[in-house]
Amino acid sequence: MTPASWEHSGSYFTIGKHRHFVVDRGRDPEQKKEKETVVLVHGYPTSSYDFKDVLARLMLHYRVVIHDHLGFGLSDKPADYSYSIMEQADRALALWQHLGIQRAHLVAHDYGTTVATELIARRNLGAGFLPIELQSLTLSNGSVHIELAKLRMIQKLLRNKRIGPIIARLSSKRVFNKNMRELWYDPDALLPDEIDAMWDLLTRGGGRDVLPPSTQYLRERELYWHRWVGALQANRLRTLFLWGRHDPITGEAIARVHHEEMPGSQLRILENAGHYPQVETPVEWANGLLKFLQG
Repeated sequence: MTPASWEHSGSYFTIGKHRHFVVDRGRDPEQKKEKETVVLVHGYPTSSYDFKDVLARLMLHYRVVIHDHLGFGLSDKPADYSYSIMEQADRALALWQHLGIQRAHLVAHDYGTTVATELIARRNLGAGFLPIELQSLTLSNGSVHIELAKLRMIQKLLRNKRIGPIIARLSSKRVFNKNMRELWYDPDALLPDEIDAMWDLLTRGGGRDVLPPSTQYLRERELYWHRWVGALQANRLRTLFLWGRHDPITGEAIARVHHEEMPGSQLRILENAGHYPQVETPVEWANGLLKFLQG
């Protein structure tokens, strides 16, 4: 699937003064039976496009809603925006409410797991702090345990407020290709067309310029460590950790830490998968999620 065809499968909604790209699929046009809703929250520095290969399987059973965070993919990439996880969570909630979502299963990958954890922190505060009902939580290859993550050099450089803008301007598809392949269990499985699409969606609309501010979420993981790690430890929502085993950033060991810290959670490790299991092993990832949701 090309970025153009992915864009054609979705639509745009304006929240405040900025446009967000959204894919909303799987609803019964005749409304014979209202399906439950799954909201998918993507990672950094990619986009909703990461879920293209699991969408068809999931939408057979659920209404599936995926959006691009502000600053990512096909959504607006404003220069005058904080790119705070708090604001990304606010915008996700506003978008879901705009779409009439009252209850949903929350599924998140990478950067999206921090957005999801912020929502769990609000949920833990009690009635009235989260405007939608969460039915379950699935986290995939991401961690608010920033001290355990093995950050890539490019991440460390981009989050540096002095050097980051220079690194962003010098970034190229060749360097992006190298860095992405290092995240795969099988680097040869990442096809050139996939890299082309990811790079296109990353850089269009001034994407290079917002890489440094959007990378500051790594600092927020340090600043709000107690809020977010504590939120997961206190979470009693039905939860699955769905993890690619061979992830050089947030590998299996981190998944096991989260699993052990959350009594009653489930852990499913996916073999032959790295940091992007929903892209590298989409059938196994989707089947693992469906088994949990329908269990």
